[in-house]
Amino acid sequence: MAARVQHEDFDLGAEVAALRAGNPAVGAVASFVGTVRDVSGGSSVSTMELEHYPGMTEKALARIEAAARERWPLLGVTIVHRVGLLQPLDQIVLVVVSSAHRGDAFAACEFIMDYLKSEAPFWKKEATPEGARWVDARVSDDAALRRWGIESFNADEK
Repeated sequence: MAARVQHEDFDLGAEVAALRAGNPAVGAVASFVGTVRDVSGGSSVSTMELEHYPGMTEKALARIEAAARERWPLLGVTIVHRVGLLQPLDQIVLVVVSSAHRGDAFAACEFIMDYLKSEAPFWKKEATPEGARWVDARVSDDAALRRWGIESFNADEK
């Protein structure tokens, strides 16, 4: 697994190439790239600042990947999440999954993003004309998580 939290941008093509390199068993690669939008909650967004707890965040990413590997026969996983000050159009997050078959790759990629969005310890603050505001979890994110049959990823640790 390659899970990184970083300030720097990432290159989708380079990340996919690295995940596929030298493995002729790879028959499918699915990816997701999340970007900063210029509107959120009906307000324009000029910047988004992402914060995290080093160490804790990487452990959460490892747990998310392990949960995906328990469900699907994956050949590789790359997760990159940026932190710091970002502008609209900037890339925020990358998930790339390789497997022998497309169904496994698609499902695992979506699963990882749903858990990442709901359970990874990142905090987002948006700058709007009304002032700065912290972004709360969305009901739709919780619903996406529940469709995988788990109420809360963190509840699994108890």
